[in-house]
Parts: sequence; C-alpha cells; structure tokens
Amino acid sequence: MRIAFFDSGIGGLTVLHQAKKLMPQEDYLYYADTDHVPYGSKTKEEIRRYVEEAVDFIAAQDVKALVVACNTATSVAIQSLRARYSFPILGMEPAVKPAVKNIAVSKRVLVTATPVTLREQKLHDLLLQVDQNHKTDLLPLPKLVELAEQGCFDDGQAANYLREATKDFELQQYCTVVLGCTHFNYFKDSFRQILGDTVTLLDGSSGTVNNLHRVLAEKNLLEQNSGTIRYYTSGREAEELRPKYDLLLNRLEKMLNY
Repeated sequence: MRIAFFDSGIGGLTVLHQAKKLMPQEDYLYYADTDHVPYGSKTKEEIRRYVEEAVDFIAAQDVKALVVACNTATSVAIQSLRARYSFPILGMEPAVKPAVKNIAVSKRVLVTATPVTLREQKLHDLLLQVDQNHKTDLLPLPKLVELAEQGCFDDGQAANYLREATKDFELQQYCTVVLGCTHFNYFKDSFRQILGDTVTLLDGSSGTVNNLHRVLAEKNLLEQNSGTIRYYTSGREAEELRPKYDLLLNRLEKMLNY
C-alpha cells in the first residue's frame, strides 16, 4: 500500500521529499491538482470541493495514509476529510509553535503564507494558544505559488517580489520567518537574499513527516517496499511529469543547505 501526498501543485513535493528521506522504502502516491492551482486565491467552498474530489480519487488507489501537503487545503478541508475517510489523514500547519517557543529576546516572528491560510480561524486559534505576547506578524505571499508553478526559481523574480512585499517591515527585528506554504520552500535562497544569514527559516514539513512516521508505526502500517512514486494530476495518471518532478526533488535536496 502507498502513502499518498496531495497538493494543489508542486508544493507538496517538499513534504514528499522529507518523507522519502525518513522512509526511503515506502511506496508513495503524489497527486497535484494542477487543473485548479493556485488554491490561495479561491473561495473556501471551491477549495473544499476540489479537495474532496481529489481525495475521493486518491482513496480508490489503495492508500494507507494521506498527507494533505498544502497549508491552504488543510485549513479549509481537513476536518471534513477526516469525517469522510477511515485511513489516517495528516495536514500541514504553519510552524508557529516552534517559532514562538524559540523566539529570541526582543525579536519577532514573521509568518508568511497564502491569503486563505492567514485568514482562516485555524491559524488565529493557534496564535491565541502560543503567542500570548503578540510577537508574530503575518505576510501573505500569493505570487510565490505562481512563480513556483511557472518554474521561475533563478531569474530574480522571487527576490524582487520579496523585496517589494517586505519593504514596510523592519526585517532586522525578526529572528524567524515561518514558511507557511509548501511552495515557499523552493525559494529559500531568495529569502536568504532578503533576510541574510541570521534569520531562521522554519517550515512544517519535517514535523508533519515525523508525525506521519509515528502514526504509521502505532498502526503497524510501516512497510519495506521498493520506494517508488506514482504521480497523478487532477484525476489523471501523469507519468509524463516524472522528469519534471525528479528535477524539483533534486532542487529541494540542494535547498537543505539554506
């Protein structure tokens, strides 16, 4: 049986990459809803419908667990998915808790994500729990999703966009920037250009994958398979995308140094 990863596009590959490093002998399914990307500009009703259609398809592929590797989809649809299916379903959450826990004295945390994720009550409930001293600020960065889907990683567009988006922020006051969208991990080098080397970039991928491993172990679902990945896009098998996705996974391996 396979472990499934779902995202609106290529962002969830950043979480799949972490899973393959921790569990290299598991078999995986990756589903990108490319017909409807990006989710961050859609209504909640549209997102919920797209996600449920996708997971209906995924559930028929003999999967043993699902990671909703998209912060936006998690914030909108995770509860309805868990009520709908019996296999374990894990979601993404901006890494606000560890960021605030380890905050430096007199410093702040900047949480970046899509507009939908930043508006959702799920995030604001989390902030109420962990940030009683109001040390976090929120910054939507929707264009990074578009740039990632277009493959615009090294042409300077992302760095220019980040400079413009952060021009009203005093960046020296931040010790941590939370990457609250899985697409943002492709641009760690661009964030470094803007923030320098003293700011910590924090995302929720490793925490989600560690939790996935724990859940599978508890349910005795860990397997020793061949480590294959099967790709789908919006209800269609997408083997033709394997070369592109392999290149993206290689890029993520290089991003580990950032």
